[in-house]
Amino acid sequence: MPDHNVKTVQGEAPPATRPGGVPVTLTINGEKRVLLVEPWTSLLDLLREDLGLTGTKKGCDHGQCGACTVLVDGQRVNSCLALAVSKEGSEVVTIEGLAGPDGALHPMQEAFVEHDAFQCGYCTPGQILSAVALVQEGRARTEDEIREYMSGNLCRCGAYPNIVAAIQDVMAQGAAGGEGGR
Repeated sequence: MPDHNVKTVQGEAPPATRPGGVPVTLTINGEKRVLLVEPWTSLLDLLREDLGLTGTKKGCDHGQCGACTVLVDGQRVNSCLALAVSKEGSEVVTIEGLAGPDGALHPMQEAFVEHDAFQCGYCTPGQILSAVALVQEGRARTEDEIREYMSGNLCRCGAYPNIVAAIQDVMAQGAAGGEGGR
């Protein structure tokens, strides 16, 4: 159920102060949004509870599992640890915004499907977004480096070999790309 503490403001920017909210401008999945947010609202709760973007998962809520990973200005972020107000002016990409505008899957999403790099699927959105950032960073070259740089994303089902294979496939294709089709 949406939280009434967050409001999208159409047209003019909201006044500097409003009862119960701080104005925050974010570009979420390519859409610029001006929102009134309680100062203590995490980016995760803003996305899931207030904006209905439930692809980002709440796992541990302590930054230890990576299920809540989103891209903020191209960097992977545990959204459960980030206050929404601290991301003023940022571009946020969730799993819902990774595919192209025509619905074409991002190369990493395709690779995860092709390599069966998921089982229950709960961690998959965070794994995919972290993998996209990993490839864009260009630091991982070996299987061990991929495992190290992905170590902040836990999979309780143990799909790690397939996750690594999917990432290697995308790296081999040179499909580091940003958001699909955008």
